[in-house]
Amino acid sequence: MIAKRQDERRKATYDDLLAAPDDVTTELIDGELFMSPQPKMRHSIAASAIGGEVRHAFGRRRAPDDGLPGGWWILHEPECHLALDKRVTVPDLAGWRRERMPNPPRDTHKVTVVPDWVCEVLSPSSRGFDSVIKMNAYLAAGVSWVWLVEPRDLRVDVFQREGNAWEQVASIEGSVRARLPPFDEVELDLAEWWEEPEA
Repeated sequence: MIAKRQDERRKATYDDLLAAPDDVTTELIDGELFMSPQPKMRHSIAASAIGGEVRHAFGRRRAPDDGLPGGWWILHEPECHLALDKRVTVPDLAGWRRERMPNPPRDTHKVTVVPDWVCEVLSPSSRGFDSVIKMNAYLAAGVSWVWLVEPRDLRVDVFQREGNAWEQVASIEGSVRARLPPFDEVELDLAEWWEEPEA
């Protein structure tokens, strides 16, 4: 994780974010750019599996009799403008209840509706940024739920916003099945989230 301010006299802007190299994920919080390298495979496996499982149950339009809840948009690495062009994050996954965002924006990459749920898969290089700086930004913006997923420890920690603070409401470890808010209507198979052990 590289934190970069243009210099001490000038805060970074959204134009600086747009000018960042294409091979890094760049985020902007309060005048500071944060650049993350491409994630390792352990990270990608977890993010892809979580997104697939949550989207399958909650993120598709469904017939009334199929038995799965639906009702959400689940997006992979959306550009979330928590404050337009000022606080810009790119979570691994984010979700919006469809009653709050009936449709994602079609003609821009900027999502200005604050997510209801965010999932950050932690990497050694970005753990502090994701679990402190971004968590504070999500809290200030009004995100209701955050999952912090640690693939190395096979663990997911679930946080719910309570007023002006995060309350940890669940911590699950291992290759188990679990119901994790706000998606606790369906049991999720965490074994699918973790990479296969080496032979």
